[in-house]
Amino acid sequence: MSFRITGLPAEPFQDLFALSDSELAARKARRFIADSHGFPCRISLTDAEIGQEVILVNYEHQPADSPFRSTHAIFVRAGEQQYDAIDSIPEQLRRRLLSVRGFDHQGMMHDADVIEGKQLESLIERLLDNPSIDYLHIHMARPGCYAARVERA
Repeated sequence: MSFRITGLPAEPFQDLFALSDSELAARKARRFIADSHGFPCRISLTDAEIGQEVILVNYEHQPADSPFRSTHAIFVRAGEQQYDAIDSIPEQLRRRLLSVRGFDHQGMMHDADVIEGKQLESLIERLLDNPSIDYLHIHMARPGCYAARVERA
C-alpha cells in the first residue's frame, strides 16, 4: 500500500525567526542554537546541523474535536520546505524510536504502536490496512513530540 508522509507547512512558523527572545517567550517559544543532532525540524523532517538556529514552539498537531486533541513542543528551522513524499521515509525518522497512532476522520484513535524507525514501513502498512483508520501521526517515542503525518497515497 502506498503512503504519503508530510511535514508541517513552513509559513505559520517563519515570522517567529524575526522575533526577539522576549517576544518569543511571550508566545511560549524559545530560540536555540543546535549543539548536537537532537533538534529535529518538523517542516523538512531533517535534523538541524550544529550551529543552526531553531525555534522550539508549542504546536497543535491534533486539532480534532475529540478527547485526542493535542499539542506539544516541536522544533522548526527557518527557510525550510515542507517534506512531502510518497513511499519514502526521511532519515530523521529512520534513526529514532517512534510512536505511531492511527486516527479516524473524527480524530478518535483506533490503534497505536511503538517501533524502531528502520521498520516504520511495516507498521504504516499494518495500520493503514485498517479501514477505520484515516491517517497516522508519528511521534518521537521518548520525548513524545509530534513528528509527521501519514495518509494513504
